[in-house]
Amino acid sequence: MGRIMGIDYGSKKTGIAVTDPMRIISTGLSTVATQEVFEFIEEYVSSEEVDVFVVGMPLTEDGKPAQIAHLVVGFIRKLQSKYPEKKVVEWDERYSSKEAKQYIIKSGIGKKKRRDKTLVDKIAAAIILQDYMQQNFW
Repeated sequence: MGRIMGIDYGSKKTGIAVTDPMRIISTGLSTVATQEVFEFIEEYVSSEEVDVFVVGMPLTEDGKPAQIAHLVVGFIRKLQSKYPEKKVVEWDERYSSKEAKQYIIKSGIGKKKRRDKTLVDKIAAAIILQDYMQQNFW
């Protein structure tokens, strides 16, 4: 069984999270420049088995696509065309960044480190992935 990769796509930076091989735990892996995200994914899947990509879809509070949604749709299409043998899932990412910020505060990380947006992005990806796993496996 391969891992599941969670992706919090952004116009500048993209957060990446993965499960362990048994698909029990979701862990923030990295935040990469969006222009380099496919290179990062290619490198990762060449060394680790990934069966599913879960991509966060930005929605407004009332469930309508957010401003960046069209970019995420384009990313999903490209991901599906590069990896047709793998499942690509679009997942509601509402509140994931807000939850990530709250998690960081509760974890006791200092103020300077909390301002690091790359930390928020990879934790948001882990939250998206964890939410997907909870809805589909438990």
